[in-house]
Amino acid sequence: MSFATPEGTARYASRFSQFSANRFYRTAQGLTVSSLGIGTYLGDTAYTDAILEALSSGINFIDTSLNYRNQESELDIGRALRHTPTPREEYVLSTKAGYLVPNAIPVNKMGAADIVGRMHSMAPAFLEDQLGRSLANLGVDAIDVFYLHNPETQLQYVNIEEFLRRTRTAFECLEHCAADGKIRWYGMATWNGFRTKTADEGLPLRRIVSLAEEVGGRDHRFRFIQLPFNLAMMEALTIDREDGLSVLQLAAESGITVIASASLLQSRLAENLPDQVAEALPGLPSDALRSIQFTRSAPGIATALVGMSNAAHVRSNMAIANHPPADLSRWFRR
Repeated sequence: MSFATPEGTARYASRFSQFSANRFYRTAQGLTVSSLGIGTYLGDTAYTDAILEALSSGINFIDTSLNYRNQESELDIGRALRHTPTPREEYVLSTKAGYLVPNAIPVNKMGAADIVGRMHSMAPAFLEDQLGRSLANLGVDAIDVFYLHNPETQLQYVNIEEFLRRTRTAFECLEHCAADGKIRWYGMATWNGFRTKTADEGLPLRRIVSLAEEVGGRDHRFRFIQLPFNLAMMEALTIDREDGLSVLQLAAESGITVIASASLLQSRLAENLPDQVAEALPGLPSDALRSIQFTRSAPGIATALVGMSNAAHVRSNMAIANHPPADLSRWFRR
């Protein structure tokens, strides 16, 4: 079993000590992780070079999903990991399962009731199958973080109580996968689930954590959530969700690490930002870096994911490591 370890990730960060004064690395579940992570949602085969560049530059958090580019993102990462000199215990690897992927559907293991909308499942047999495929694609024997991918999709087809029942069953499966050494932690990677309070999309984080505790005890492995957080999508910190707390506050209270996706909102926040943003985030030469800085500086965010589909993107975005996190108090006066 090969996972990221506290010792390994600390060793990795120590090789980039020039970034330490700028607090580029943070602690998440005992690991030392870069506050900039590489996402692999869109792109092409240049991802292999991008991953190699990221690991050699100071980024040790890699995020993907089986359904990204119909498995090609995982396969590109696998090619990179076979050639990187960075030891497995020094980087964090996360992937996701939930959406049905062409040529990767375990048709003989699932019934109609296991699938909603002909596109999404959280059934144990499905999750186990998808995890096996991801391990093979990535060429590793264990995943650090395995997410249920956009589980709020289920709420378009089932009520909240049925959703929670399905979540509990999924957590039981994932706790077994963790006990078998195939995953270290699991979580939920969402789009709307933790940004809204509406009944058909909002996920009740406190109840979900309680389910994890019922299934796995105090040492349960439900320790990560992923959600969009950027200059245009601040809801995780600005909307009170439960007990008057924001999702980021609830996560911190519950011992859950928050990873931010869509830091550049698929490049829509990479240019043409209002002048006020540049004034509020001085010293940065581009709107892309200003957007990344905003997300990685938000209280409660461990890592800001940015899609970097080639090595040049990595080199450009790593300029953020030369700047300490910004004071965002002007945005978040509560």
